[in-house]
Amino acid sequence: MGSFSIWHWLIVLAVVLLLFGTGRVSNLMGDLAKGVKAFKKGLQEDEPTPDKPKALSSDEAAAGAPHKDEAHHH
Repeated sequence: MGSFSIWHWLIVLAVVLLLFGTGRVSNLMGDLAKGVKAFKKGLQEDEPTPDKPKALSSDEAAAGAPHKDEAHHH
């Protein structure tokens, strides 16, 4: 029950290619790459930049802004 050898992995790869075909596997890899790129782009858009302030969460916004009722009573 040791680790798998290179021959085990080659057999697994051959079975996967036979079952799914090379076109389907390459499409799957392309979709995976697109997903990773979209994820990285989303992470970059969430980071605040010096000229663009960080968006406040709903809790922070509620704590900093007076409620409508409080604004009318002052």
